[in-house]
Amino acid sequence: MKSTLVLTILAASLLAYASNASADKAILAGGCFWCMESDFEKLDGVTDVISGFTGGNIKDPTYNGNHRGHYEAVEITYDPSKVSYEQLLAHYWVNIDPFDAQGQFCDKGTSYLSAIFVANETERAIAQQSKSQVEKQFPNNKVVTPILNASIFYPIKGDESYHQDYYKNNPIRYNAYRWNCGRDKRLAEIWGDKATH
Repeated sequence: MKSTLVLTILAASLLAYASNASADKAILAGGCFWCMESDFEKLDGVTDVISGFTGGNIKDPTYNGNHRGHYEAVEITYDPSKVSYEQLLAHYWVNIDPFDAQGQFCDKGTSYLSAIFVANETERAIAQQSKSQVEKQFPNNKVVTPILNASIFYPIKGDESYHQDYYKNNPIRYNAYRWNCGRDKRLAEIWGDKATH
């Protein structure tokens, strides 16, 4: 009886470790992190999406305080056996305006700029290939979304935790914001049927 219990606990521990070991993370900025969270949590193989900030030098940036130099971004945890990094990036592109050098949709300013944050040279090569495909698709437009080195990702926390899962917890306000911001209208203009909203 005791040995069965020990084996069961050991098996559960190994499964938990294996599931964590097979998870990868990606950090992407695409304007409003509420929208990015919503768009990526719909993607099969994505297990978690966290809103936060990255790319700047200020430690512990906050939404209502100082986040100068940081991008609003999401940290996406995904199962690479179900969705590849390439597929994540394909989903990313059709959920942003890659031509907007001022921000994204109605949100303007440096914290709302789009960017792909890469953790290594493999991700950089995949991201560059993905960006090149978008550039070929739109030869008359300049793709301004940069590929940047990943840096510390600061999740939204504390009193500002309401930003996590905002689209789930405040669906009426979220949908009104998204519609008024013109996000889906612009995505349809750029990407047509490929837009995933």
